Amino acid sequence: MVYVTGDMHADLKRFNSHEIKRLKKDDILIVCGDFGFVWDGSDYENKILKGIGEKKFITLFVDGTHENFDLLNSYEELEWNGGKVHHISGNLYHLKRGEVYNINGERFFAFGGGESLDKDMRMSVGKWWKEELPSIAEMKVGVQNLNNVNRDVDYVITHEPPFHVTKLIDIGNNNINILGKFFDDVDKEIKYKKWFFGSCHINRRLSSKYCALFNDVISVCDYAQVSK
Repeated sequence: MVYVTGDMHADLKRFNSHEIKRLKKDDILIVCGDFGFVWDGSDYENKILKGIGEKKFITLFVDGTHENFDLLNSYEELEWNGGKVHHISGNLYHLKRGEVYNINGERFFAFGGGESLDKDMRMSVGKWWKEELPSIAEMKVGVQNLNNVNRDVDYVITHEPPFHVTKLIDIGNNNINILGKFFDDVDKEIKYKKWFFGSCHINRRLSSKYCALFNDVISVCDYAQVSK
């Protein structure tokens, strides 16, 4: 079964939660951005990544804003379930932007990235990467991959929501950026069941399609598990 959760920010305790510890060998956990464990390349961090990769279930994540993109993009790229990934360690993979994956007979469109609200502070300490927002080339890849499947997928996994969805959430940030506008366009053009995102740090069902996640861990097919 496929499960999805929100930002982890390198909080290893999240893997000790009851919901994640009960995952089985054939299960898959998808993190909606700000995974955070690929950050400094230290021996300690590599030990953690090895441990995550050795878990019996598969862990997948899209990138968010609090990622070290230089380090993330240095990992080996390979093909996994119909799309390109970065192989981090064992059963741990980074889902690349704009790829479509076939998982358990269903299609998942993944597109990470976002815009830091604390950009100025992070730039001042050298912890900001311009790659947090997508390039035109990455968006074109996404459009082409969606066209290749007739714009028909089952689930969309992102870090940020479409811009119009932010108006449904009182998060104090309604600034449009290139990614939010791109997602608005994608939302109008494709067919899908549900769209999951993590940047808002809340667990909330916004509609029959849009779901904001933070620390809840839910099956992609069961909204009843989301905190109200």
